[in-house]
Amino acid sequence: MYAPLIYLPKYKMIKRVLVDTEASALIAQLKERFGELMFHQSGGCCDGSSPMCFEKGEFKLGGSDVKLGEVDDCEFWMSKDQFEYWQHTQLTIGITKGRGSSFSIEIPTGYRFMIHSRMFNEDELGQLEPVSFLED
Repeated sequence: MYAPLIYLPKYKMIKRVLVDTEASALIAQLKERFGELMFHQSGGCCDGSSPMCFEKGEFKLGGSDVKLGEVDDCEFWMSKDQFEYWQHTQLTIGITKGRGSSFSIEIPTGYRFMIHSRMFNEDELGQLEPVSFLED
């Protein structure tokens, strides 16, 4: 008996955005209460450069936004201008105690989302998941 042939790509695509365990647990709580969610990486307004979480569709996206990927079935977006600076960086969403000053949905929980980042190495740059854009 022969085993079926399975095509495995040489390289697994590398995600541009990840989420840590604690942030994932908070996202699950928020989804239970509010339904589908989305993230938009702040470009410096309000809470500096914190990722902001919204009910899906509550943040107006347009042609100036880039979708970097998804975490826990939540789309993660940032502006094209900011992406120009961060395109070589992998982002990991975490949380910290405290109340942020943004419009992000987690603010009343006593936690706020935050970003940890690291630069991709040369080998990883050719293996990144593609980004996508909205068509205006």
